[in-house]
Amino acid sequence: MLQKIVYAGANSPSFRRASNDLRVLAEVTVAVKQVERLTQRIGQERQQQRDAATAAYQARTLTQRDEAPPDQTPPSLAVVEMDGGRLQIRAAGEEAEPTPATVPVADPQPSPAATEEAAPDKRPRAGHWREDKVGCLLAMTSEVHAVDPCPQIPAVFVDPLQALKLAQQIGHCSAAPGTPFAATPPPPEDAAAEQHGPRPGRPDVERRRVIASRKSSDDFAPLLASVAWSMGLFQASRQAFVADGAAENWSVYKRYFSRFTAVLDFLHALTYVYAAALAGRTFAQGWPIYERWIGWVWAGQVDRVIAELTTRQQDLGPASKEEKEGSPRRVVQESLTYLSNHRDKMDYAAYRRQGLPLMSSHVESTVKQINYRVKGTEKFWSEEGAEALLQLRADYLSEEEPMERFWRQRQAEATGQRRYRRRTA
Repeated sequence: MLQKIVYAGANSPSFRRASNDLRVLAEVTVAVKQVERLTQRIGQERQQQRDAATAAYQARTLTQRDEAPPDQTPPSLAVVEMDGGRLQIRAAGEEAEPTPATVPVADPQPSPAATEEAAPDKRPRAGHWREDKVGCLLAMTSEVHAVDPCPQIPAVFVDPLQALKLAQQIGHCSAAPGTPFAATPPPPEDAAAEQHGPRPGRPDVERRRVIASRKSSDDFAPLLASVAWSMGLFQASRQAFVADGAAENWSVYKRYFSRFTAVLDFLHALTYVYAAALAGRTFAQGWPIYERWIGWVWAGQVDRVIAELTTRQQDLGPASKEEKEGSPRRVVQESLTYLSNHRDKMDYAAYRRQGLPLMSSHVESTVKQINYRVKGTEKFWSEEGAEALLQLRADYLSEEEPMERFWRQRQAEATGQRRYRRRTA
């Protein structure tokens, strides 16, 4: 029963919903606070195991880290993707916001673990929002090609409607004057590119592990590296680290994954190219420039874009400190800086020949799945409660099913016998 309670607590949108699901689906009544406390306790046990494994990895010599674990066969392609999500953290000792009398409460006293559900009619204070870090570690398969398997940029990236959708969703770009559609609905998950089918040469996933934590990038890096080593990713013949341009992503890369090929997420590059091409121009003027520039980026010729952007910046003049956000000078300057800083991670034609991924869509999709559980205007967490829940959510999203091993080991340690076995077909 404990396994069912923890599963519901970690995967339902709230502890109250988990309690209701257990009552309806498992025909057992468990108080909301009991679901919360048990979920946190098991999450903390998994944290302790995770931290012990990380410490053991860090204690290994560099030579030992180069050796594959005895029970793992290195994949042909190892990929690490990293991104961040958002959740609300309430400081220790801070009072919870009052809950309306019309909302039933199982226990009026907030637990020390988390105050997940606050007044639905009150907006959260901006100071509560914090970032969590998420990593996807992927064992993948793909072919190596003598020539580029997809030299022509997919039509979705040069379709006016789809390009604007991507730019608005990822980069929050505004529509240029004369755009035939000023606002668009968001594209489907994993990017609108999937509407036209997978591109030739795209790698496939064999295994996936998920890591999620509130730790700083300095402490998150060894967590990621420890799991990567346990999967044999450091011994793969081909390796890639894929992320957007956030500085902390690349600080993690430099510390533990510098042997991997660095790949800037193509969709984030697209948003900067789109914004710069349309900045200070009508749609009719800017669209042909965007088509030219994004075609160069797809071909791995970002230096040509940087050269034309430099000329554009000279024509407009540098942005002042008082320049408003979204002004043409500021947009062009920010885009030029972004592309220049990451030009060494944008050789997309070479990456396609090597069979590497071009986008961090796996981790971005995973962030959405984690946000489903921990993010909300009415959800507030303590640091301890957040870390425990993030650990469990990541475990349940991992295809290697670490929670199955955890329950077997826990049962064996509790009784001295291996009674728990997963049922197989």
